[in-house]
Amino acid sequence: MKKLGVLLIGSLLSFPVLAVDGVSVEYGNGDYTDAARVGLVWDWNKSWFGEGRDWHVTGFWEAAAGQWKGRSSVGNNQTVTDIGFTPVFRLEQKTPSALAPYVEAAVGVHFISPTFIYANRKFGSSFQFGDSVGFGVRLGDKRQYDLGYRYQHLSNGSIKQPNQGINLNEFRFTYRF
Repeated sequence: MKKLGVLLIGSLLSFPVLAVDGVSVEYGNGDYTDAARVGLVWDWNKSWFGEGRDWHVTGFWEAAAGQWKGRSSVGNNQTVTDIGFTPVFRLEQKTPSALAPYVEAAVGVHFISPTFIYANRKFGSSFQFGDSVGFGVRLGDKRQYDLGYRYQHLSNGSIKQPNQGINLNEFRFTYRF
């Protein structure tokens, strides 16, 4: 797990620093767990299905690192480290305005350690898939502020048992440069 984490971090740091388009912070909870993450955002600068319309599909890459803290009464609560990389697709309003609502969907990969959060919630492997749906709004004269909500499910896709997974409700703030 440590080698894979070092490889992932090294890969992320090999991107040119100027290519980073934004930073994010996220806080959430679910399944007797609190979660917090920080991340980097790289916009795709692409637009699909938007010609002649007020809405378009766009997206970005998101690399994030954070921790989950178990708070179950069953005991053996752990702090789990989570490193993830996710492509995020958005349906976003594109008409010129300081306010742009959106909906989004994503499926990415996560590496966690340890592989359980408390006594009866075990994930089976360090490798996890993270799928999410969400909504929010971009604000500001350049739409540089992004406030959103995500519902995220993480599990290993039954690659290894047990595969109990976890569901998180997350609130996030992104600032784009």
